[in-house]
Amino acid sequence: MPPPSLWPIGFAVGIACLLVGLVLSWVVTGVGAALAAVFALLWVRDLTREVSGAAPHVEPERRAAAEEEEAEAAAEPKAKAYPRSVFLEGATLGLGGVIGGLVTVPVLGFTVLPSFTNQKDHDIELGPLSEFTEGEFVIATYMEDPAEGEVTRRTVFVRNNGRLKGQPSFTIMFSRCVHLGCPVQPNGPIFEERAKKLDNGKQTVELRPSQPAGFGCPCHGGQYDTEGNRTAGPPVRALDRLEFSIRDGKLWIGKHFSVGHVEGTGADARIKKYGLMTPGVHVDGIEAWLYPIGVPH
Repeated sequence: MPPPSLWPIGFAVGIACLLVGLVLSWVVTGVGAALAAVFALLWVRDLTREVSGAAPHVEPERRAAAEEEEAEAAAEPKAKAYPRSVFLEGATLGLGGVIGGLVTVPVLGFTVLPSFTNQKDHDIELGPLSEFTEGEFVIATYMEDPAEGEVTRRTVFVRNNGRLKGQPSFTIMFSRCVHLGCPVQPNGPIFEERAKKLDNGKQTVELRPSQPAGFGCPCHGGQYDTEGNRTAGPPVRALDRLEFSIRDGKLWIGKHFSVGHVEGTGADARIKKYGLMTPGVHVDGIEAWLYPIGVPH
């Protein structure tokens, strides 16, 4: 056995730095990869030291010509018969696989496909524009599909940004944390005394003014700024957002979408928009190729 070595410990430290760097910083990732590579080479060199020297000299084997011919004839492969039992075994297994596939595929289709289909966003009326003071966040709670009841209750953070090129501008962020989906809370006061409940004919929407300095997840410590960008903790991207429209002086929300990062603030913000992805999934950068693809919407 080779003598004890410290190279495996150095290799383990390098791998640990590499994995931690994937969360913290690419610099840490590079340092960890370099350490792992160096100590791996040193470790392999130690393990192969005894066999990496010059090969010992061995006298070639010498045989008579007749013996060589007999050996070659004996080494020639002989044709083997293909037994009927082997054929029947393969045919039975193949036919069984085909029958199993014909039975299993329809069942999987009916059980799995509904998770990938019939996923649609509902346009929801939140209320008149006069209920949304410029520069102030409003916590809006509503049911995404009133026909399905309380199980579809959702919360969004709405901010009136004023006007952009003469048109109303709103920031509307979904309260779902993009780490594991926990409900995000505003880091600041909520003015319960100014809360209102508006009946839009299909459901009652609750509006509660707030003035947060950012948003936080109480489950795992994820933190976001007022534009939804991640500032601390395990979230992998910015908070998801919703599209909006103005109809007859009222604010409507529509399709959800994911956000990689937001540059700027308010009406001047530039949003890196992507299709809606599940929590924990990167949408941009090299990480987007390393993590699994979420359920499509």
